[in-house]
Amino acid sequence: MVRLPRGLILLPSKESAPVEMPSAFYNEVLEGHIGYLRLGSLNGANLQDMDKSLGNFAAKKVDALIIDLRCSQGTNDFAVAAEFAKRFCLKGKPLFTLRKPAARQDRVLTSDRDPAFQGLIMVLADGETSGAAEALAAALRFYDKALVIGQPTAGRAVEYSDLPLPSGKILRVAVAEAVSPEGRSLFTDGIKPDLPVEMPTADKRQIFQLSAEKGMGPFVYETGRPHMNEAALLAGTNPEVEAWGAAQPRGRASEKPPPHDPVLQRALDVVTSLEVYQKR
Repeated sequence: MVRLPRGLILLPSKESAPVEMPSAFYNEVLEGHIGYLRLGSLNGANLQDMDKSLGNFAAKKVDALIIDLRCSQGTNDFAVAAEFAKRFCLKGKPLFTLRKPAARQDRVLTSDRDPAFQGLIMVLADGETSGAAEALAAALRFYDKALVIGQPTAGRAVEYSDLPLPSGKILRVAVAEAVSPEGRSLFTDGIKPDLPVEMPTADKRQIFQLSAEKGMGPFVYETGRPHMNEAALLAGTNPEVEAWGAAQPRGRASEKPPPHDPVLQRALDVVTSLEVYQKR
C-alpha cells in the first residue's frame, strides 16, 4: 500500500459512481500529407474508426502521422491498447508486459499482424494520457522511434481490481503494472516527453470541442496579415499598423485571441524540419 500511492482509489458505490463518457475519435490531414489522429478512448469503436482513417490516409499518400493521446484517459483495457499498437509495430514484437507480484503471472502482449502504417510518427501526450494509453505511447516510442511531445503522462498504467467494502464503497487496487518493451515500469513515473511543451488544459479541451466543426487548422496556423511593402513605403502608409487599428473594437477592450495548440504546432514543425533535412 505504501508503494501504490496512485494504485489505491476509494470509490462510492457502483450505483452512485459517475459514469465517464468515452472520448470520441477524430482525424484530419494537415498540410496535405500529415495525418492527425486523436484516438480518444481506446475502445473497439475508435479502433474501427482508426482503421478506416489509416485506409484513407494510404489513398491520400500520407507519409507522417501525429497520434494525439491527450484525451485518452481512464482506459485500462490493455488488450484493446495492444490492438491499437499492432497497427504501427512490427509483427512478432512484444508490445508491453503486464507484471504481477508473482513473476509466473506476467502477461506479455505481442503483435500478431503486419503494421498498417510504417512511417514517421509523433505522439502528443500530457497528464490526461493515462492507463493503457501510456503503454501504447511507450510501444510507439520504442519500435517506431516516435518522439513524445507535450507533458508527462499520468503514471497510471496499471490494471485494477475492485474490492467491495462493508460500507458499500469500493476499494480499487492496482494488481498489475504495465512494463515497456525495454523493461521499464510505467507506474508511477509515467512517460517523460522528448520535447516538453506546456499548454493549459482548459485551452486544449476548448480546441478539441471546437475542432469538430472547424478542424485543427485554425488553432495551429496563423491567419494571413498585411505586411510592409514597397508600394506602402512610396505611399507613406503602414499596412501593418492599419490592420492592427482596424482590428481593435472602438470603445471596448480588445478581444481575446483564439486558443492556440503549441503542442500540435511543435509536432508539425518537427515533421517539416525532418523532411527538409532528409531531402538535402
